[in-house]
Amino acid sequence: MSGLTRGGAAIVGAAESDLGAVAALMSPIDLMAQGIVRALDDAGLTLRDVDGVFCATTQGRTSAMSLLEYLGLPNAYTDSTIVGGSSFEIHVAHAQAALEAGLCTVAVIAYGSTQRTVGRRAASAREYNPYETPFKPFLPASAYAMAASRHMYEFGTTREQMAEVAVAARAWALLNPAAWEKKPLTIEGVLTARKISDPFTVRDCCLVTDGGGAIVMTTPERARSLRRKPVWVLGCGQSITHASISSMPDLTKTGAIESGRQAYAAAGVTPAEIDVLALYDAFTINTILFLEDLGFCPKGEGGRFVEGGRIGPQGDLAVNTNGGGLSYCHPGMYGLFLLIEAVRQLRGECGARQVAEAETAIVHGNGGVLSAQATVILGGTATV
Repeated sequence: MSGLTRGGAAIVGAAESDLGAVAALMSPIDLMAQGIVRALDDAGLTLRDVDGVFCATTQGRTSAMSLLEYLGLPNAYTDSTIVGGSSFEIHVAHAQAALEAGLCTVAVIAYGSTQRTVGRRAASAREYNPYETPFKPFLPASAYAMAASRHMYEFGTTREQMAEVAVAARAWALLNPAAWEKKPLTIEGVLTARKISDPFTVRDCCLVTDGGGAIVMTTPERARSLRRKPVWVLGCGQSITHASISSMPDLTKTGAIESGRQAYAAAGVTPAEIDVLALYDAFTINTILFLEDLGFCPKGEGGRFVEGGRIGPQGDLAVNTNGGGLSYCHPGMYGLFLLIEAVRQLRGECGARQVAEAETAIVHGNGGVLSAQATVILGGTATV
């Protein structure tokens, strides 16, 4: 996105709320508030410091209003942009713009979902689409399965290659104490799992969990005086190419091509300079598409690129080091968790899964059915 200053804002706090299957009667707003309090504590700040609130959830049409009431912040600058799972990457750009304009000085970005507890259908009701609904697709899985099938047809991508993505995610998750999945996974285990929507089995699909969290952003001046090492926002980009999968211009090319171009240009870096990748892996095909569209391999080569554990803990490219939406958690809209993991990697806090000397991270959010793409590039102290 043009107009934002490279390093013009920093993330100074990050935390999850409770994850997995949360306590009875917890609401999405409860989880947002829990994440905010934990993230503020991480930053060495309190609720009294907050004057900007950004949030989104499918379980509340007026989530910002409800959250401000809950927090007791009637005068805070607010933004509840919602375009699916990439909303929070877009919030980063919006929060930076608000900080640079002086509309707020400390901004929180929050999410919460109880989709596992209340049921996925209750948590995210779908609108009637006259071009798709009569055919009774199982959404969102059927939409992503179409993209996977097209990629297989056009480029020769195999089921085994897609399974590599799930296996790598699980290997990372086994290094993350907070991850939902705790059992090793093999390619055979992916291929022989319960079918969901051809060509996907359940292991090609994201988890269904509860959860939430928050990050805290502030100005460069304030960031340098706080408890944690700042993580700098170097560049942002976004592209919304369609809403319905039947209107996607090309099932093998996503808006990540454009959002990545914008973010790289703003950050002044190239894919070769990125140390950590946090890619929205709602389905195994996502990781393959985004590796291609963000410039880590040529179009059509994503399947071959991930072979041999290349993106796992023993590989040469650190992708989804928390275990991703496939094995760590996925409470419906996953984009905030990408930011939390990238921040922790750049602060060197990830223990057994820590990427050595990580200074740059690319965070890529995906919303809808490959619809809304948003990219954020983050950097450590040495990058500004």
